[in-house]
Amino acid sequence: MKFFIATLGCKVNQYESQALREAWTRLGLCETQEPGRAGIILINSCAVTAKAVSDLRATVRRLNRAAPQTSIIVSGCAAEVLERELAGLPGVAAVVGQAGKAGLLEAKFGKAGLLAGPLVAEVQSGARPMYPPFAVSGSDRSRAVLKIQDGCSHGCAYCIVPLARGGARSRAYGDALDEARRLLEAGFREIVISGVNLRQYSDAGDDFWDFLSRLDADLASGWKGQATGKARLRVSSLEPGQFGTKALDALAACTMVAPHLHLSLQSGSASVLSRMGRGHYDPGLLPDFCAALNRIWPVFGLGADILTGFPGESEAEFAQTLELCEALPLSYAHVFPYSRRPGTRAATMPDQIAPQVKKSRARRLRALAREKQEHFLQSLLGLPWLQVVHEGRGHGVSEFYADCALPALDPALSLREIVAVRPVAVQKGRLVVEVI
Repeated sequence: MKFFIATLGCKVNQYESQALREAWTRLGLCETQEPGRAGIILINSCAVTAKAVSDLRATVRRLNRAAPQTSIIVSGCAAEVLERELAGLPGVAAVVGQAGKAGLLEAKFGKAGLLAGPLVAEVQSGARPMYPPFAVSGSDRSRAVLKIQDGCSHGCAYCIVPLARGGARSRAYGDALDEARRLLEAGFREIVISGVNLRQYSDAGDDFWDFLSRLDADLASGWKGQATGKARLRVSSLEPGQFGTKALDALAACTMVAPHLHLSLQSGSASVLSRMGRGHYDPGLLPDFCAALNRIWPVFGLGADILTGFPGESEAEFAQTLELCEALPLSYAHVFPYSRRPGTRAATMPDQIAPQVKKSRARRLRALAREKQEHFLQSLLGLPWLQVVHEGRGHGVSEFYADCALPALDPALSLREIVAVRPVAVQKGRLVVEVI
């Protein structure tokens, strides 16, 4: 039987789709890139925003039109919180929430492509392992994802993730180290350390910074160094509350970590953060942290997720976010208007912001982010060289998470390699580089 996988949403979903791809291939199934030839279609879904759910519905209908006789399985976050609605969409044969998702690793399929065997029993039992038994040996992308944490126990007022993924669970360090080694040996030269909420990583008393320090030390003997062909680690999204002395000490000691951080900032206003349920960090401390980090990393990329128009957000509070973003050395930002999610506390809060106001504030922040990005890319032109992971089709990503155009790349260079390049120009939000 052939299968087709469509992945929507975050890096964690990408990771879990890859784990299922490998598991189904071991079971004798064959992946196809043409949904019309598939005997089973899996859609790994996202439910973080209303748009994500809208995209999911459109994807189900599109794939059903392309393969009207094929059974569709919907898994992922939307499957957990919208089971009844999704089950009624055309072509959907099964909706598999988080409790049953691990059963997909050993799923059995009947002649018609319907689920059968142990998966159904596990879905009905509601059993949930302490940490989902997903593991990978590769990736369909040029940069591999290493998932070390799942779920979230914090419960931000706007966020549906605790409902969709359950409480925080962490992966044992030894399992993560083994997988990192497998990925490096398979030829990947950048590994992105990812999780739903890395602040809640905990294994045998170790927090995320302990994990990062151990992983870097254990891999460094074979993979550290500035020479082309060595490997690097990249850290996925982190909360500002994780940035303190311990973070600086860990980053100063690590030799493989790419000089790039991504902040789950959400707002620069302490009062908005408090209403969000994120009052555990002070956004005003971030400029000082970045100044201290600059003494460790003279150049580094800095991204941020920012939410505009949270219920009750005043113009003065939005101005605080603008002011903080002006003060931070941002190299890019992902800006989203607040999306009302049923089942969350924020959905019923008073003083909901009008859609046009949310969108207007998002436009202003995005304009600032573009200015910051342009300034950052121009500053990189002064560097003698960069290290870019070759992703194919004249594209790569630098250690600073800058998008790079590789117009004259030697076709003999394999994907995933780290290539030494010289930055020569900035064009449409990308660095144009040439191979040294």
